[in-house]
Amino acid sequence: MQPQPADRTTDLPAYGGAAEQMVRRETISITEYDDIALYAFDTLVIGSGAAGLNCAEMLHLRGEKSLAIVTDHLGAGTSANSGSDKQTYYKLGIFGDTLDSPMDMARALFQGGMCHGDIAYIEALGSAPAFFHLVENGVQFPCNSYGAHVGYKTDHDPRQRATSAGPRTSMQMFSTSLQKCRDAEIPIFDGYEVIRLLTEGEGDDRRVIGALALNRERLDQPDRGLTVFAANNIVLATGGPGELFATSVYPAGQTGSHGLALEIGAWANNMAELQFGLASVGFRWNLSGSYQQAIPCYFSTDADGTDVRYFLSDYYKSMAQMASAIFLKGYQWPFHAERLTAFGSSLIDLAVYEQRSLGRRVYLDFTRNPVATEGMAEFSLTELSEEARSYLERSGATANTPYERLEQINPLAIEIYADHDVDLREPLEIAVCAQHCNGGLTVNGWWETTVGHLFAIGEVAGTHGVRPGGSALNSGQVGGRRAAEYITARYMATPPESADWLPRALPQIEAELGHLRKLVRLGGTPATETRNPLQQTMDTAAGIIRRLPNTREAIKQIDTLYRELTESLRPVARVTDLTAAYQNRHLALTGLVMLHTIADLISRGGGSRGGYMVVDRSGDRLVAAAPGNRLPHRSENLDTRREIAEARWNSDAVETKVTPVRPLPHDESWFETTWHRWRAGDIYDV
Repeated sequence: MQPQPADRTTDLPAYGGAAEQMVRRETISITEYDDIALYAFDTLVIGSGAAGLNCAEMLHLRGEKSLAIVTDHLGAGTSANSGSDKQTYYKLGIFGDTLDSPMDMARALFQGGMCHGDIAYIEALGSAPAFFHLVENGVQFPCNSYGAHVGYKTDHDPRQRATSAGPRTSMQMFSTSLQKCRDAEIPIFDGYEVIRLLTEGEGDDRRVIGALALNRERLDQPDRGLTVFAANNIVLATGGPGELFATSVYPAGQTGSHGLALEIGAWANNMAELQFGLASVGFRWNLSGSYQQAIPCYFSTDADGTDVRYFLSDYYKSMAQMASAIFLKGYQWPFHAERLTAFGSSLIDLAVYEQRSLGRRVYLDFTRNPVATEGMAEFSLTELSEEARSYLERSGATANTPYERLEQINPLAIEIYADHDVDLREPLEIAVCAQHCNGGLTVNGWWETTVGHLFAIGEVAGTHGVRPGGSALNSGQVGGRRAAEYITARYMATPPESADWLPRALPQIEAELGHLRKLVRLGGTPATETRNPLQQTMDTAAGIIRRLPNTREAIKQIDTLYRELTESLRPVARVTDLTAAYQNRHLALTGLVMLHTIADLISRGGGSRGGYMVVDRSGDRLVAAAPGNRLPHRSENLDTRREIAEARWNSDAVETKVTPVRPLPHDESWFETTWHRWRAGDIYDV
């Protein structure tokens, strides 16, 4: 096999002549395939959401000229398609005379547990530069006449650090950053599904050297559109594994790329920690903030729409208590185990979950106030808690119906549904949905994973345990900046030369071609027949209610599925299912690592915390659930906040370990010595 002479591509979706000059396309021959495309870059960003595009921006600004973005579908990810009533961006407090500091913000990120102190401090320090870069890019964060970006409190936030550009915060982050990448003429390979990371070395010396992808427009070709990328550095920025769950508010098709890194031995951490919340199930949208503060009516029906029940009255003792809890669900939108007691707001999530578990459908009705059942007083704004009543009065939201109050609080929250042909004056079907994975790949303070030259940013990086709302957006921006800084300071080099690179990568490329030959077969299995059972299993074993026997049974099922997908294969009948087949394999491995982490945590005495409750007949807590359905569960084991649960796929099995949380740093750096270390480049030593 010899590489063919360089042949500049005609199908590369680049943006202008400068991008053409940065791209080197070659064709290589392997066995019977003689037209496999090979591209070489110094740095490859996989993923095109707000985190990945920002990282590409930062790489370019810092002098990286051999750079490209590879994405399966530009504009189809979470950043460009998700939000809430006013999607939150969490950053350092920068207005008024309320005292704040990077270390205070780091404490807020750190105090929920399962978060390394140095990572928390870095994210706090980087929040203001990252935020102002977004402002300069054109993200419409509001400010007052002084120019102050006024904040508000979000969940797990002791200060008014949160801000928002409205329901479309991350959409604006995506679109403005994409424009910057286009202006910089950074090549974007759109429609390419990355199926394998290429590596060399073993153990701690293993590093990435490239990636294989399928060009969706060439799946019907003999080589199935296999495209080879040689790269010195790879940044994974592919978002969370939303397709792991059947009940999900992630954009349809959002799979993440955890499995790609897990298959090459990367460690992951905090994979038990997910965030769940109420969302609409037609048009997928988070129902936090003003959607709840307007205090809509909850009801359920049979599957056919009959037998209407106002079920929340089974969980709360009075109308004032129930209506105030609905209001608080706006502030406290994610399900949280600590808010199940004392008639807290997470009882609403549990009630919705239980109704759906009975096969019933659940709705919000914005045209009527919560309905009083027998023994309850009628709804009245004057009977709300002081916090709820004061908020509505100060917001000028005291109209007669939830819809009118929502118009008064936040008309954009109505507009976003109208833009998707949903009228909030009609019942809105809802569920408790998987919304965010707080765990992910283990990274250091420069967002490099445990595999050399492989970086992970955004939701695919595991930098949080239980976190303040909106901090994920900040983490993605800070992580991208840190990765770009480290790559350009320590790793930037000329692109690999094919004559030297191909012999090192060839066995892996040949192995994947052999896999592709076997993967399409008449009578194969539709990809949905693989994914649907996987999703149902994860809903049951890794959702808001977890039981150790269920988790162990799920491990057996998913382990069998993953081995079938990788060893004996599960061929597909159509070439259009090829990309989904690879996604299913990587999702199965991600789910397997997640389930092992959950089982290990519960087995070591872990209790209910964050987004889930551990149901146990010998548990020390009894939730006041629906009549006849008391759920004994464990309280949180606070000792586990001081540790990180890590896991990896180690050749043939999942390996788990516990790593102590690194404390918050005691940073009393002296300017003169810091200047010396910075000039010498010593700050990049890890």
